[in-house]
Amino acid sequence: MPLNKLHVPQNLPVDTCRAINDLLHDSLVDTCGVKPEDYFCLVSRYPAEDMILHPTFMGNRDPAGTVIIEIALLTGRSDTQKEALYKEVRRRLREIDFNPENSIMYLIENNAIDWSFSEAGSVKSVLGL
Repeated sequence: MPLNKLHVPQNLPVDTCRAINDLLHDSLVDTCGVKPEDYFCLVSRYPAEDMILHPTFMGNRDPAGTVIIEIALLTGRSDTQKEALYKEVRRRLREIDFNPENSIMYLIENNAIDWSFSEAGSVKSVLGL
């Protein structure tokens, strides 16, 4: 049950944002066992002056063209799966001609009790976990 949040420069085209989320979702399906129908994303746009990103911390990036990829998902993925996810996303970014160095990714893990999609209650109670 991931929820992807893309934090992007204001001028990044909508089509690029959609392509990034599509490849992110496909990478999550392929590396982390996410169900294909678990497809949720929010895009937040920021003026250049509000994206304060160091240009050389743990890599070289263009702060004006960098996207921050935030993924909230259920806990339980191994370190191996997470590393595979990071590599796969960056490989696919190259395929859409987006410089993977201009991406920062992080995961926020939580539990089934922390999600609710309906009046029925938490995912934990709905699925009987």
